[in-house]
Amino acid sequence: MTALIRNLRGAAYFGVFTINTLFWFVPVLALAIIKLLLPVPAIRRFATRLLMAVGENWVSVNWWFMRTAGEFRVESEGLDGLRRDGWYLIIANHQTWVDIVILQAVFNRRVPFLKFFIKQELIWFPLLGIAWWAMDMPFMKRYSTSYLAKNPHKKGEDLETTRRACEKFRDTPTSVLNFIEGTRFTEAKREARKSPYEHLLQPRAGGLAIALSSMGKLFTSVVDVTLTYPEGATSFWGMCCGDAVHVVIHVRERELENWLIEGDYQKDRDFRKRLHTWIGQVWAEKDAIIAKTRESHGQ
Repeated sequence: MTALIRNLRGAAYFGVFTINTLFWFVPVLALAIIKLLLPVPAIRRFATRLLMAVGENWVSVNWWFMRTAGEFRVESEGLDGLRRDGWYLIIANHQTWVDIVILQAVFNRRVPFLKFFIKQELIWFPLLGIAWWAMDMPFMKRYSTSYLAKNPHKKGEDLETTRRACEKFRDTPTSVLNFIEGTRFTEAKREARKSPYEHLLQPRAGGLAIALSSMGKLFTSVVDVTLTYPEGATSFWGMCCGDAVHVVIHVRERELENWLIEGDYQKDRDFRKRLHTWIGQVWAEKDAIIAKTRESHGQ
């Protein structure tokens, strides 16, 4: 395939995804306006259910187009036992923007419509920002260590923003996805951050802790998802251009122990240490799964 044909193919499929987004954006926007103008709890819950149904159809159509874009191979295990009426906190490693659309498709109609933590700046992303807001995606505000050093009064504000976002989910069964590495994996980032893992970045516990403290008593379990691309991760543009996508998804449902939802991450140093240790163990197991999967596929 020449570069010209490849790019034309990519532009065509990107256009298809854009048209599909515009098509579903219309009912999403209409329902969002209803929720905004008619803040009656019963009406808001009904509009939310309709929004989730629209979202599921949006994902289904996207998934169909994705599988026609090129060679698409998804292997998954551990999905049995998940329920559409459950409440799940889903944690996963993050390698490419394709992760999001794949996870949405794999979990679609198996669990409540998947919602994921989004950087607050992305609310201004054309169309999608409004759609994410309408669907009650939790927007997160993060401050760097250097910023907090200069503005100590802002300490804890980012976690409080996350807490308020999670409060919206108390009325409707929800699946919340958190990429707790905070960004997509690259080898350069792994080395720069001195990650102790071979295939992962160091996980961040703040957003996870707030989700647990805000909704922990509602969650059925923690769903631990490991994504492995045996031949290497593909970008969204590469997928549109016809690049082969092969992903292996390992799902493990973890019991939500009481201590995870009863601790105070901001004030209790012992709890923070215990949570970091727990996440570290989860990430070490995840790192081993990725290594084993790559080895089994000859990588």
